[in-house]
Order: sequence, then C-alpha cells, then structure tokens
Amino acid sequence: MARLALLSVSDKTGLIDLARSLVEEFGFDIISSGGTANALKQAGLPVTKVSDYTGAPEILGGRVKTLHPRIHGGILARRDLPEHLADLEAQQIRPIDLVVVNLYPFEQTIAKSDVTLADAIENIDIGGPAMLRASAKNFAHLTVLCNPTQYDAYLQELRHNGDASLSFRQSCALQAFQHTASYDRAISTYLEAQQPSESAGLPTNLTLTGHQIQALRYGENPHQPAAWYQTGATPTGWASAPKLQGKELSYNNLVDLEAARQIIAEFATLDNDPAATIVKHTNPCGSAMGSSLSEAYEKAFNADSTSAFGGIVALNRAIDVPTATAMTKTFLECVVAPGCDAEAQQILQAKSKLRVLLLPDLQSGAKGTVKPIAGGFLAQASDDIMADPTQWQMPTEKKPTPAQLAELLFAWKICKHVKSNAIVITQNRTTIGVGAGQMNRVGSVKIALEQAGEKSTGAVLASDGFFPFDDSVRTAAAAGIAAIVQPGGSLRDQDSIDAANELGIVMVFTGIRHFLH
Repeated sequence: MARLALLSVSDKTGLIDLARSLVEEFGFDIISSGGTANALKQAGLPVTKVSDYTGAPEILGGRVKTLHPRIHGGILARRDLPEHLADLEAQQIRPIDLVVVNLYPFEQTIAKSDVTLADAIENIDIGGPAMLRASAKNFAHLTVLCNPTQYDAYLQELRHNGDASLSFRQSCALQAFQHTASYDRAISTYLEAQQPSESAGLPTNLTLTGHQIQALRYGENPHQPAAWYQTGATPTGWASAPKLQGKELSYNNLVDLEAARQIIAEFATLDNDPAATIVKHTNPCGSAMGSSLSEAYEKAFNADSTSAFGGIVALNRAIDVPTATAMTKTFLECVVAPGCDAEAQQILQAKSKLRVLLLPDLQSGAKGTVKPIAGGFLAQASDDIMADPTQWQMPTEKKPTPAQLAELLFAWKICKHVKSNAIVITQNRTTIGVGAGQMNRVGSVKIALEQAGEKSTGAVLASDGFFPFDDSVRTAAAAGIAAIVQPGGSLRDQDSIDAANELGIVMVFTGIRHFLH
C-alpha cells in the first residue's frame, strides 16, 4: 500500500514542490484539508480532502476539521503493537507516515495595530497543535514537519535512505514540540496582557521561548558558546535592525548595543536636542547633547577619548556627513542610529569593519529583564520610568536655576544607566566624570571627581542611590560641584541637606532610585 501523508498548512511556502515530489518520486497518497487541499488541486496534484477521508464534514466554520479518530488513530498507532494494528484494521484507518502542519499565524495577527481580541481568538489553532503533538509523540513510527525549511532535508532522507531515519524523525519531533510551546507562550502572553490593569503584573507562570537566528562565535569569553535568539514570529528590535556594513555582531557587541540603546532612548523623542553616547562594557564612557549631532558626538568622544577607543556609539538622529567624518577618525566597534544619510554611508565605508546598524525605533525595548540563578530565574519589569523634574523635591535653601535643573536632568538620565554604585558628573550637557560599579558610593564619587578634575567647578553630580552620610556631599562640594541630584530616602537625609546648606550647594531629591546591578 502507498504511504500516506497528511498536509495541512497555513504557510504554504514550498508546499507544491514538496507535494509533487511526494507523489511523483515516492508514490505517496495525500490527504489534506481546507485551503491546503484547494492549493494542491489547483496545482493539478491528486489529493483527498480530510472530510472525504473521515466521512465527517468540516463543521463550525472550519473550527473542526482534523479532530477525528481516523486522523489521530492513523497518527498515534504504534506499528510494533499488534493490538494497535488490529484497531486500525477494524476501523479501516490507514497509518499516516508523514504529517506536515504549520499553524494559524497568531503572532502575525496580534502584531497588527488594529487587531481585536475576537480576531486574535479566531487565530488560535486547535487541530494543528493537536496533530503536531500527536505526531511528535509517535516519532518512532512517522515523521512530522512543522517548518518549510525542513522539506528539502526530508526529501533527501527519502532519496538516500528510502525513509526518514529515526534520528531525523526525533529531531523533527523536538522541533514540533518547541514550535507548539512557542505558540502557546505567545497566546498566554497576549491574553495576560488583555487582563484589566488592576490584575496586571508579573505572570504566575513565565515561559521563555526564542528562535535561534544566529550562532555567535562565542559569548563573553572564547570558552563560552553563545547564540542569538529572536522572540516572536516577526523580527523586532535588534533582529529587525538592518546592518549597513561591518563584521558579524558578537555577543559582547549586542550586549553593549542594548546598553547604548537604553541610554540614547532617554533622548529619542523629537523634543530633545541631538545626543550621542559611547559605551564600553555596558557603561557610558561619554554622553553628550549638542546643537548638532556632530557636536554631540565630539563632546561625548572628548569626555573620555581613551575609553571611547573601540566603543559602541548610539545616536538619536540619522547619521549625517559631519558626524560620519568624525567617527572615521578613531576605531569604533559599532554605531547605531535611527537612520543614515546616503553620503554619510559612503564616508563610513572607509571603515569597512565598523558595524553600522539602523534602529528607527530606539525606544522599543524589552518589557522586562530576566536573570538566571541556581534552580530558576528572576524576572522584573523594565526600569523605563521617565524622569519628571516637576515631581522632584528641592530641600536645600539654595534652589536650582533653570539651567542647573536642565543639567541635573541630563546627569540623572545618564546615571540611571551606569552600574551601581553610580556617580555621574556633567557640565554643559556632557559627562565629565563617571564612577561605576564600586562597592561603596564614596569610591564612585572619588573616581568620578578624579576623572572630571578641574572641570568639576560649577558642574553637577548625580547619584543613582541616596547618600547614607554627608561625606560624599562634602567631597563633592570641595571639588567645586554646584548641584547634586539624588533619590533621597535615607534616614540621614537631613545630614546631607544640612551639609549642602552649609556649603552653599543645591541638592534635589527625585524620590526614585535607579540601581543597576
């Protein structure tokens, strides 16, 4: 008896070529449902509709098509068990040798701006996942294909071996279970987002799935294997960012690019002046705003030109000719911007190894962070709250001038993205000192002030956490710092306020902490 294949696909890529090879090269009989059957008929290929094979019509507007014993019996039967074979014979059910199924485009549907809950629900596949799971469970006796990229490999198995090998079938089964797991995750995530806001928060059950889009040379170090995964069926974020030129991205490149994106996202709205940031090892070594993009870049670069060598640059405007020219004067690893002028692109080609990426929506980032720990992982919402100086407290006798308040806001935005304990000193909307990742805040203050040097006079200082003692305030004032922005909230806040009043400097409290571990 001829082998039997069941084909029922939403994505019809490669369908006709696969079916033609099955029929003409290998003598398969084909059963199919709905649009797949129509497509095969239009291509002149012999096909039996599932409804004709089962003797049961499609019902409920197509919601029930393949949920039938003649389908699932043919898929799930173990051919090494006489009682299973007896059941098939008694019910006149043919064993199915190949199941080719992919699912309703749920993720593509919910990606539409005008999608309704009803539309999303109608694009939840029921019969498809049931067939995939049944076929994958019984991989010892049949093959399941859930992606058009598998078709050629399957046909090669038939051509070389006469049938798919057990190892191939097991590999395909794994992909099918991964596919249904990802599909279910997308549905549960979407439905969770539809819950009323008072019920919103982190889910009780959190499932992480992703599709590998690139194997990376290695991770943080050469002995660590690494890969890049995309979440969702539609590429977003870095997976959707065109690379205009340069070498392949590395693990560390991507980590630093994301850190740079998060910083520049603070300045990505049109009401902000041109801004640039240069990142090394996820910390900004230079960030600045200017009247032009090239001025912002030059200020950011000159803030710490030593550390900027080999850095990652993020810009909040399309790369223009002056900025491109400036960036070719030193070695940089990567540049990301929302766009790039054609002439600027030609200039950057002089640095053929420089990776240049375009990310039009710089503010579109992950909605949370996940960190693995022994026996599980931690999850939290993103620290994406935007600074609002109208809500800041002004506890000192001396109040900030409008210019100082603008400078404090700039420093606070940068400090948010520096590893704790974090201290950032700025002047003229440019970082002049950064103290990152120290075990105590006093250490971070000293490092930032040492880097700033004489430029500290009249500058402002931002701290990601409160000052537990007044020592840092006194150290800052002695170096010439004119104003400080910090969260407040220490039991000893009054000591810091009193020190600021004594020394004649401004201090403001944001009421919000931005630890970054």
